[in-house]
Amino acid sequence: MTQLRVHEAARLLGVSDDTVRRQVAAGSIDGSTDASGHLVLDGASLATYLRDRSGAPGDGGAGSARNRFVGLVTAVTVDGVMAQVEVQAGPHRIVSLISAESAHELGLEVGTLATAVVKATSVMIDTPKGLG
Repeated sequence: MTQLRVHEAARLLGVSDDTVRRQVAAGSIDGSTDASGHLVLDGASLATYLRDRSGAPGDGGAGSARNRFVGLVTAVTVDGVMAQVEVQAGPHRIVSLISAESAHELGLEVGTLATAVVKATSVMIDTPKGLG
């Protein structure tokens, strides 16, 4: 069973360590104490917590893409007919190239709430050395 320290879980959730501790105290995430007396979180419980909260606010849309990251637009760079849009979704920075016309029609500007939708045929997964 994978166990994560509070700071690791906080980084994954994009929240403070104190917020994670409050979620454990509320019973939303399973936590226990390791041999050193540190609070650790059950990886499966954290995965369930993340999955249950992964829906886009007010989304309601349907489609075949399952990978949806809700965040704030942090940059929009328009160059000719193309635009580079950056979205910060929790700890994830997602960069997309779309047409300048689409960026304009969507009203994308810094601070806009947006959902990055990822549909790919190949996704690589990596783990830190020593895990696995």
